[in-house]
Amino acid sequence: MRITDIVRMDAKGRVTIPALIRETLGINEGMYLVIIGDSDSKEIILTPIISSGQNVYEITVEFQDVPGAFASVSDELARQGADQITTRCSTIRRGDIAECTMVVDLSNAKVSVDELKEILNDLSEVRMVSIRPIRVM
Repeated sequence: MRITDIVRMDAKGRVTIPALIRETLGINEGMYLVIIGDSDSKEIILTPIISSGQNVYEITVEFQDVPGAFASVSDELARQGADQITTRCSTIRRGDIAECTMVVDLSNAKVSVDELKEILNDLSEVRMVSIRPIRVM
């Protein structure tokens, strides 16, 4: 179900998430949300997360643009206990290079961040992996 509403930002940059949306998504006071601002598409994406946000990372993976390449990255993240919160993928050069940026919660990961980066880099389709922590505000 998609709910669309128009809200107004106040002078301090605050926006109230309408009650129906909060109730539908199970967003409660004190809950953490990941906010992504995309300057290219002029979008803001808010995604609720279960954890305190202390183990949330942005992972960018550049890989060969071939069928199943993203699936192998996603499968490996799941095997290692990474919970994908959001994923945005795009083709850089069709049939050559694609890129995905994912926000993941590593609270239940079986490996360290450095080990996860190494595991992903070892996948045959992967060309580059970068991982950076997302700070909690």
